Amino acid sequence: MKTKFRFALRALLPAMALMAIGSEAAASTLNQNVSWTIDRAATTTKYRVVAYGDSIYAGYNGSISNAAKFSAPTVESEYLSALWGADVESVRRTKSGAIASDVYTNKIVNEKSYMQDASTRVVTFEMCGNDGLQARTDFKKQTGTCNYTKINTGVANCKTYVAKAMDYINANAYAGVKVKIISNLHYPGYDKDNVQSACKDSSTGQTVNMRNMFLPKLATMNYWMCEYARQKGFKCADNFAQYMGADYDTNSDGIIDSAGLAYVSGESEASYLTRITSTLKSTIRDSNAHFVSASSSYDYIQTDDTHPTYTGDTVKAGLSGGSTGAGAPRYSTITGGKNPIWNQFGHERMGWAVSTFNPSAP
Repeated sequence: MKTKFRFALRALLPAMALMAIGSEAAASTLNQNVSWTIDRAATTTKYRVVAYGDSIYAGYNGSISNAAKFSAPTVESEYLSALWGADVESVRRTKSGAIASDVYTNKIVNEKSYMQDASTRVVTFEMCGNDGLQARTDFKKQTGTCNYTKINTGVANCKTYVAKAMDYINANAYAGVKVKIISNLHYPGYDKDNVQSACKDSSTGQTVNMRNMFLPKLATMNYWMCEYARQKGFKCADNFAQYMGADYDTNSDGIIDSAGLAYVSGESEASYLTRITSTLKSTIRDSNAHFVSASSSYDYIQTDDTHPTYTGDTVKAGLSGGSTGAGAPRYSTITGGKNPIWNQFGHERMGWAVSTFNPSAP
């Protein structure tokens, strides 16, 4: 009986850990570090893309032992390899479940050596998703009078650590880095959040539509990611616009929805928030069905309603350690800066968005 119990427990523990890490409110974290090289024929020259972040860049797929091989940073590396005709190593230093301060301290600062390597040409990062998810979970559990402290703290911490991360990367990355890029946040669970809270607002005495409350908070985070990028010499890959807006004009304003939702360099916070939460709010769609045309859509979000979809194999990343590997590019050439599946999966779309800032030469 004891042997059977130990066997059952060993079988159950990974599932228990997965539930803890996969929860949107998870305090648990999981290091998922991967190095994958796009190994192009007839060249030995190799450059590096270094990506810091949480479960998004990690390519989290619900497993505690593996992750997507072609998460966004590796997709970006494939574009760079095609552009430069060189091998490109994608180095992902990520921690699933980590809030912004954790990504900053334990990945960007403590693992700075990866971006200091002389082969590094691109440094990219993402953070703040778990700050928002944990605050959302807290709010959904509230009864009585609504308390907005945790969500407001999450927004403030996001702004603080995004700015600190950019300053640190600017001061510590290899001098030959050609471009530094931040990826901002999509809105996971956009449709699901269109419900009333259990708590009541102290000023109105009414329950709160959670999506209407969360959207401007997320928009504030995204604005400052892009605005700090402008101020500090970074580029901003606007994943909110890429995920949440259709790739055609749904409201007949003459602008493709995904372009209309994008941050405009130098615009004010008030202007951006008005556009996202009011003027163009009707064009925002849950990215479980991202419309690339009026008749065709793709699911950008996994069944957990949080993490981006991907295609292809997985690599070891998690409790059993990280992995290092190499393989030929999936596409020997890329025409027009877009691979054939650039808009069909969440990670493909995010990687393409990052790649739009690639410099023409190393």
